[in-house]
Amino acid sequence: MEYSGDHRFDVIIVGAGVMGSSAAYQLAKRGHKTLLLEQFDFLHHRGSSHGESRTIRATYPEDYYYTMVSESAQLWAQAQSEIGYKVHFLTQQFDMGPKDQQSLLSVVATCRKHGLAHRVMDSKTVSEYFSGRINIPENWIGVSTDLGGVIKPTKAVSMFQTLALKNGAVLRDNTKVANINKDGENEGGVIVSTVKGEKFHGKKCIVTAGAWIGKLVKTVAGIEFPVDPLETTVCYWRIKEGHEDKFAIDSEFPTFASYGAPYVYGTPSLEYPGLIKVAVHGGYLCDPDKRPWGPGVKLEELKEWIKERFGGMVDTEGPVATQLCMYSMTPDEDFVIDFLGGEFGKDVVVGGGFSGHGFKMAPAVGRILAELATEGEAGGGVEMKQFSLRRFEENPKGNAKEYPDQVILGSCL
Repeated sequence: MEYSGDHRFDVIIVGAGVMGSSAAYQLAKRGHKTLLLEQFDFLHHRGSSHGESRTIRATYPEDYYYTMVSESAQLWAQAQSEIGYKVHFLTQQFDMGPKDQQSLLSVVATCRKHGLAHRVMDSKTVSEYFSGRINIPENWIGVSTDLGGVIKPTKAVSMFQTLALKNGAVLRDNTKVANINKDGENEGGVIVSTVKGEKFHGKKCIVTAGAWIGKLVKTVAGIEFPVDPLETTVCYWRIKEGHEDKFAIDSEFPTFASYGAPYVYGTPSLEYPGLIKVAVHGGYLCDPDKRPWGPGVKLEELKEWIKERFGGMVDTEGPVATQLCMYSMTPDEDFVIDFLGGEFGKDVVVGGGFSGHGFKMAPAVGRILAELATEGEAGGGVEMKQFSLRRFEENPKGNAKEYPDQVILGSCL
């Protein structure tokens, strides 16, 4: 249905996944006239913001994420209070891996630097702490923290969109953007054009197009945006009969991450009773418009990991359910949150490359995007230099890391 209202806005957001929807909420509640555009249906399953669960954790090897996670935990609670229902379900977070694994040691360093209460445990203590539900080798350690939890992603995106709408934002789905141009006739700003020929004027524009951001930025600015789309598979495994309650979120089973090869993560049983989510952080590079819709995942290492970690209480014959999702990978797996620059100066803000770990920080990212667009800078104490688009001009690999990449890449190109 063609839009018949005013085509002039303070800020136009391109991409209504969790980041764009969070930014729309932040802008609208601050009184800015906001337009949120989505190329597909709202709450579609073709990108990175759908599904049944995401984790939240503050235990990052990169200590510069702590501020964003901590702020987001508070902002999730605030948004929940405004909407009247829950999207964030609290748990503890448990990280594990070889005691000499640099990423895990950096997690401990992050906890110490920011005063995050944590407990480092050896294998015997881990088994006792979780009553045999989690077991690790003798040469591993475990790190337990209280700031963890499960976020319901589709429900969360819907929450932000509903709150944006309540605060006066205009929301349009099935509206694909063809281009963004400087407006040289109406006191600056930009013109956002759709494939259907509609034109919207915005004083500012935010691009949060997920796996499609590289294609759009190439069209708009003629530059290569350092993001590779990747298709990943999420796996759910059946808990053996009689043990279901032990792995349920109500039984204080944690969200978890296992450092090393493979990097494994998961959530307690919540969305599907009797099933536990355990998956490998990785997938296959692909074109988001020509996806394979799964060559699947290599399961042998994951099966062995599950068998060894959960005391034989989870069936490892194979996952009983799977879901596909998109990652938008940068070379260093850090975000890009910056001005597009060039002829657009500070009129266009880009947010992308969230690399499979950004959802938890969507409230803070939305706040930052909103402030960059309307104020030209972001407060909140976040180290924005880590998320600069220009960092790849200095080093094609981006931010220097003291530990190996965690994501496992395949290719279907």
